[in-house]
Amino acid sequence: MTKNHERSGFDGLGIAPSIVAHLRKLGFTTPTPIQHQAIPIAMEGKDVMGIAQTGTGKTLAFGIPMIQRLSRHKGTGLVLLPTRELAAQVDQSLALIGRAFGLRTAILIGGAAIGPQINALRKRPHVIIATPGRLIDHLQQKTVSLASVNILVLDEADRMLDMGFEPQIKRILVGIPTDRRQTMLFSATMPEKITRLARNYMHSPLRIEVAPQGTMAKNIEQEVFIVPKPQKLSLLHQVLADYDGRVLIFSRTKHGAKKIATAVRDMGHKAAEIHSNKSLPQRTKALADFKSGITRILVATDIASRGIDVQDIELVINFDLPDNHEDYVHRVGRTGRAGKGGKAISFAAPDQKRDVYMIEELIGTRLPILPLPELTVHIPMPRATEHERSFAPRRPIREGGARNSRTSSSSRQPYAHKRSYGR
Repeated sequence: MTKNHERSGFDGLGIAPSIVAHLRKLGFTTPTPIQHQAIPIAMEGKDVMGIAQTGTGKTLAFGIPMIQRLSRHKGTGLVLLPTRELAAQVDQSLALIGRAFGLRTAILIGGAAIGPQINALRKRPHVIIATPGRLIDHLQQKTVSLASVNILVLDEADRMLDMGFEPQIKRILVGIPTDRRQTMLFSATMPEKITRLARNYMHSPLRIEVAPQGTMAKNIEQEVFIVPKPQKLSLLHQVLADYDGRVLIFSRTKHGAKKIATAVRDMGHKAAEIHSNKSLPQRTKALADFKSGITRILVATDIASRGIDVQDIELVINFDLPDNHEDYVHRVGRTGRAGKGGKAISFAAPDQKRDVYMIEELIGTRLPILPLPELTVHIPMPRATEHERSFAPRRPIREGGARNSRTSSSSRQPYAHKRSYGR
């Protein structure tokens, strides 16, 4: 076929030819499974519950229908997300597709000056992209109205509820007209609390599940070391010496992330950290340096596990296992993206064997338990400062503000699984 008659995999999904042509120009020629299934339904104005593992293109699955429907039916789109980083990425993705068609957006996130956000709202944006807390701030100050919102997207909805945003989300939903509202909910997992939210605030949503919950990409090699806590940094030192590419390390707490990053820099590596104690400019710079290769190693908490859209991450290390087993999927999903290979290594303490088993149950895969290598270098964890000790919680608290609803490993019943684990 001649160039003028080239076809794209986005043809036949109900997308306007001008948008398809623009997608082709940007290099988008084949829709991902979630895009292929969700876009035609969303184009009809129906409510959608989309489930797909992280990194599968959910943003364009709701972004393309939103851009086209708003151009035809007017009104305002609202996208709610759990973190600043995710909000910034969605804004960039929508701008990439929509700027050519005059799309105006306003991004409302905490940690950023509110003045420029108010100015953006005064320009009557077509789409508002917000974190729940900052949107509530604007509603209280009467700098934004939701009366014209007719397309609502809850992106990473399970994470928002997991971070304690349920009261804010319900308050926001009450303020949006329901008679003409289309609601799209996208997530990598769909726990019961999300299903209840959908029943109460969506109109006969169509559920699209392109992979079972907890499904991992087949091209990710996964391994586990059973290692006592005092030896974790020594093992990390040995693992990092075997890899030259980008490495993403996950810590359970923000203070832990700071200590790990300090220790990694002391090992001679360039490392940055992302967690809730960092300001938005600091987090933005850390992520930009990681993307560009200025920094090879990034240490993050779960608050950033779904906000790190970086290609070619060679290795993900779970220095601490996540509090929520579902977060294992999101962490490991940062590698092996776009069909490329990747690797994930998890450090589990001897009393966390039950957690390993529950992760295996979730992902439907037995995780290889590797023997602990001989550790020739002892590296102690940097001491906590007096300031950090004064703020140390007595039991885990998620960065979103909600206390961990799961019992800790120490309070669980003895490990009953019969699998025999090696060292």
